[in-house]
Amino acid sequence: MPYEPVIGLEVHAQLSTDSKIFSPISTKFGAAANAQVSPICAGMPGVLPVLNRKAVEFAIKMGLATNCEIAPLSIFARKHYFYPDLPKGYQISQYEEPICEHGWIEIEQADGGKKRISLIRIHLEEDAGKSVHAESFVAEDETLIDLNRCGTPLIEIVSGPDISTPREAYLYLQYLRQLVRYLGICDGNMEEGSLRCDANISVRPVGQKEFGVKTEIKNMNSFRNVERALEYEISRQISVLESGGKIVQETLLWDANRNQVVSMRSKEFAHDYRYFPEPDLTPVRVDEKWLHEARAALPELPRARRKRFIEQFKLSQQHAEVLTEEKALADYFEAVAHQVRGPQLAANWVMGEVMRVLREQKIDISAFKLAPPVLAELLQLLENGKITAKIAKEVFEEMLDTGKAAHALVAEKGLEQVSDLGAITQAVAEILAAHPKEVERYRSGDAKVFGFLVGQLMRAMKGKANPKATNEVLKETLEARK
Repeated sequence: MPYEPVIGLEVHAQLSTDSKIFSPISTKFGAAANAQVSPICAGMPGVLPVLNRKAVEFAIKMGLATNCEIAPLSIFARKHYFYPDLPKGYQISQYEEPICEHGWIEIEQADGGKKRISLIRIHLEEDAGKSVHAESFVAEDETLIDLNRCGTPLIEIVSGPDISTPREAYLYLQYLRQLVRYLGICDGNMEEGSLRCDANISVRPVGQKEFGVKTEIKNMNSFRNVERALEYEISRQISVLESGGKIVQETLLWDANRNQVVSMRSKEFAHDYRYFPEPDLTPVRVDEKWLHEARAALPELPRARRKRFIEQFKLSQQHAEVLTEEKALADYFEAVAHQVRGPQLAANWVMGEVMRVLREQKIDISAFKLAPPVLAELLQLLENGKITAKIAKEVFEEMLDTGKAAHALVAEKGLEQVSDLGAITQAVAEILAAHPKEVERYRSGDAKVFGFLVGQLMRAMKGKANPKATNEVLKETLEARK
């Protein structure tokens, strides 16, 4: 019997606010353990939470960007469970009345088609602390608690059961990451835990409407691990059913080292958490003015920007996709493109030389040494015929090393392109005189020799000869002597 998987993802995005969701303590990553803890984070008696307005604004932005309905009134609830890294014994979250509901996004599949994935809800909540038990400084039989993360603001993005394959899950998660980074509400770093994904998965016979028994997979810290974990669990569930067994509703951990899931605990139901409205927080009210301000503050989203790049700058689909992958890179390219005549030249340089440097230095565009006007000046020299493409790349490297402007380096080193036909003609004569055998081969029909002669000529003129003029003079001279 053929089976089909049904997948829903719960994605937690850690919001990039300066302070925690209910206290003024810093959320900066990398602090010493338990250095960023307030009485509110630690669940001390008598303290009261105060809601961070910026976290609400970020949630509204995400809701608008994903076509959600923004609730004019939403409430917080207490979600009870007892873990050592949750000092209060409950997590402040949203349950019955979340801030965003009934949204959707589209993923773009390999065949060019699109698939809509529904979003059931996006709600605000606080993060728990961290249990540390797998580090070199922790004894085998002990667990240490770090409460720095406790109280960090999160949004949880809950998809509908619309994802049909591990690859679709990968594409969905990848687009969510791109979206939160474009909005500037989360850095999307899965390795640091600022973007986390849990997957609910079941399988059912093809054609059956009822869902099968689902399991939940946690501890997937990369896009590839999400895909691999889902592939494994689909295969495992089908094997159990085909052998006559039954799927148990449970929570599983993905072990990336062994490429398999490990049972963690039986899966909880909503009533196990004993939700009730948070008595210490008033309802969140989002009026039309606030909603209008949030909508006006939205940046151009990645797919709209990609479409505009194709139409405005005449870029290919592939080039537009690469250049709009990250908002900061798209900003950089656009700033350069507006200062040169040919946007395609700007695209080629940003995707070529600039991105090469980013990869080699393992930095993002915000740390790149050459500001857009500085690179644009180099490209203007190239466009205006002042320097050759070969010289432009040499000057680019000098600019990175010295910080000097392109025009200053060209003048200082005498690198301006030679377009004087007299000088080129003289150089051609000297090269032909020095390579009589190659000249004879060309005249006998060996056209490949032409490239060799061009190379010799460019070397003799130190790469400064105008390539078009050089080719024309060389060809005319060779043809004239046949």
